[in-house]
Amino acid sequence: MNAPASPGRPLRPLKSLGQHFLVDRGIARRIAAEAGVREGDRVLEVGPGRGILTEALLEAGARVTAVELDKGLFAALTERLGDRPGLTLQAGDALRFDPAALGGPYKVVANLPYQVTTPLLFHLMGARPAPEVLVVMVQREVADRVLAAPGTKAYGVLTLGVAARARAELCFTLPPGAFRPPPKVRSGVLRIRPHAEPPVPPEALEGFMAVVRAALGQRRKTLRNALAALKAPPARIEAALEAAGIDPGARGETLDLAAFRRLQEALEGDGTGPG
Repeated sequence: MNAPASPGRPLRPLKSLGQHFLVDRGIARRIAAEAGVREGDRVLEVGPGRGILTEALLEAGARVTAVELDKGLFAALTERLGDRPGLTLQAGDALRFDPAALGGPYKVVANLPYQVTTPLLFHLMGARPAPEVLVVMVQREVADRVLAAPGTKAYGVLTLGVAARARAELCFTLPPGAFRPPPKVRSGVLRIRPHAEPPVPPEALEGFMAVVRAALGQRRKTLRNALAALKAPPARIEAALEAAGIDPGARGETLDLAAFRRLQEALEGDGTGPG
């Protein structure tokens, strides 16, 4: 059942926000189950859209805080679900929402808007306190990039940015018909669990990602040349690569996370610092 139209614009998805509304209630319940939602769990939902997933989370007994940027959708959701016990509707940008306001341990369940998937994903994984788990719907292409292996075409900054913070797995793939309007691509549901002890400490993450971005910024370049983007003297780059046990003639996409971490430590240890 669709939500009633708000007093403003008709309840239609906005291309500018990358909106594709989930309409399959069976899939919504499955997503809640993949997140392990139980009675009394705190859940942060980003972009509730028409509220199909919101209802599934409430049915599972969650206390849901749903953050919606679209004013028309927020008004319609308030009219339709605003009196449901356990639901808090929050108008605004999820990139500005502080999960500390939830008041305790929480899970994230979201149909991430296509246009802002990567920044939202990094924002949610980097929140303090960190969520217990994130179960998010994304384009299947994005899911493939998150899960990619070194040396593959999909492997890149997103892969390493997620792996540095968390462990990710694909739960299942969704057909376009599960959404309105149907997207032109398939979607996937990822389960992401932040590391209790991340391989890259939070205080080192900015420097780590600077090295990753430099190494992968121009994929045809060797590391010797690509790392020049860090503005470090060539001799120091060569010395850091040698100390990390990495061939200067290799390309960045062939390195795994551990190799990038060694390289970052070598660069910072000799005083260059990334960036």
